[in-house]
Amino acid sequence: MATTSYKIWVYGTVQGVGFRYYTQARANELGVTGYAHNLQDGSVEVLAAGEEQQVQALIEWLKAGGPRSARVDKVLAEPHQPATFPARFTTG
Repeated sequence: MATTSYKIWVYGTVQGVGFRYYTQARANELGVTGYAHNLQDGSVEVLAAGEEQQVQALIEWLKAGGPRSARVDKVLAEPHQPATFPARFTTG
């Protein structure tokens, strides 16, 4: 069962560079569930749910720049309590 959840907004060159798919792969490696969605302003919204240490590791990976194909300028993260915790990590 997930113990923590964060909503994360990632700004920079993060659309059209495989960012969501690399984020999904990293989340799966860490055992984190949630999603990565493109937003109309060119940013990506990430919901990350799971054990605190794994969620924090994903946030740190995003802050470090994510995949090499992306350019991350800013990452904002805040605790979030979803109505239900996601069963897996999705993109779309």
